Amino acid sequence: MAEPQREPAEPAGARVTPHSLTIPSPRSGPPSPGLSCSAPRSPCSPAQQENAGRTVGKWVRLNVGGTYFLSTKQTLCREPKSFLYRLCQEEPDLDSDKDETGAYLIDRDPTYFGPILNYLRHGKLILNKELAEEGVLEEAEFYNIASLVRLVKERIRDNENRTSQGPVKHVYRVLQCQEEELTQMVSTMSDGWKFEQLISIGSSYNYGNEDQAEFLCVVSRELNNSTNGLVIEPSEKAKILQERGSRM
Repeated sequence: MAEPQREPAEPAGARVTPHSLTIPSPRSGPPSPGLSCSAPRSPCSPAQQENAGRTVGKWVRLNVGGTYFLSTKQTLCREPKSFLYRLCQEEPDLDSDKDETGAYLIDRDPTYFGPILNYLRHGKLILNKELAEEGVLEEAEFYNIASLVRLVKERIRDNENRTSQGPVKHVYRVLQCQEEELTQMVSTMSDGWKFEQLISIGSSYNYGNEDQAEFLCVVSRELNNSTNGLVIEPSEKAKILQERGSRM
């Protein structure tokens, strides 16, 4: 026959009273310095949400040929009626896909898109030496940036004219003067003339006990390739004087 279970005996000297466990009542005042409590954060106000939306909406992410570009709507809308202006409207009339990051997909060369984006930023066309102006013109026409198209065409036309003109030619003059006249002659040379050489030709006469030295001064100026259909070459006298001066 099983014996009934007995409760464990209390240790000697221990007393348990009904009032030995005290539960503190909740306090309405501030928490004690050693305690911390976390309250749920209040949601953002409608004004804060609107400002955050405006900040995000100012920036546009573009994926041009696999390269990402980030710019503002203000920059991309600098040229009205352009491809980028139409892309940034509230209801764009362009059918442009987006990638997984939300960037607009543009199937063009990213190498030439950098100068175009910088032109929209500060209005200047700056090209690296390895970039051809014809390539920028092709992209500017695609994006329909009229002011940039005009600028690149002017550059290409100027380069072609400079190449067709050939090497720059000069016209020379030989002026004879005395030593005391050199300073005045050089300081009063007309615009476009440049000092080339000074050749001493000795003394012409004696004045008192001093010799009056004389010089030939060679000056030059750039000359267009043709004047009234005739090409002007430096005179033989000027060439001879230059050769003489170089040997002195």
